[in-house]
Amino acid sequence: MAQRRVEAVERALTLLEAFSQERREFSLTELANASGFYKSTILRLMASLEHFGYVTRDERGIYRVGPAVSRLAPLAGDGPQLENLVRPILESLRDASEETASFYVRDGDHRICRLRENGRLEVRHHLEEGVRLPLGRGAAGRVLNYETPRGQVAVSSGERQAGLSAAAIGIYNGEGELMGALALSGPSERFNLAAKDRHVPLLSQYGPRLERQWPRALRAS
Repeated sequence: MAQRRVEAVERALTLLEAFSQERREFSLTELANASGFYKSTILRLMASLEHFGYVTRDERGIYRVGPAVSRLAPLAGDGPQLENLVRPILESLRDASEETASFYVRDGDHRICRLRENGRLEVRHHLEEGVRLPLGRGAAGRVLNYETPRGQVAVSSGERQAGLSAAAIGIYNGEGELMGALALSGPSERFNLAAKDRHVPLLSQYGPRLERQWPRALRAS
């Protein structure tokens, strides 16, 4: 078995494993200190990981875990059960609203889009599963930050991105724990006209429906 191991792959995985809940970002120097690898080696490995979305690198050269890691998460643990539960709800919401439907979970000071169904209109909010967004802005962020009472729908317009609006409702399990946020989003010019009469009622309908179906042991994050 040892002969089948690939050193470059192991080094890349070693770099990924440096990230944790306690340490979410690294500079090049910090990665070198943590891994013991030469900086030139790290640059090559991280460039490949960045290309495939497993890490991101900002303008300051700071590395963070990328959205590809979250896209793989539904394939492990409770992921398939979560997808089988939430995906049909998202599809129904998308079809009824004609906007993008998504399900977010909290991860520290961020929210992660675990599942989404993009709207089918030509002008829409295109969202990628696994993307990390700030927790403090947007309707889903307010829900996950416990700023919106249970059963109520949060609505935002242009908070995170100009021209983008959203509505979201919290999803709680039978023990009253917040599991995630069910959301709709779309271009503000169209979304805001239908938010009160269409999107808020839809979320008020499908949110409780999802809660009633939620298994006690299922964790979304």
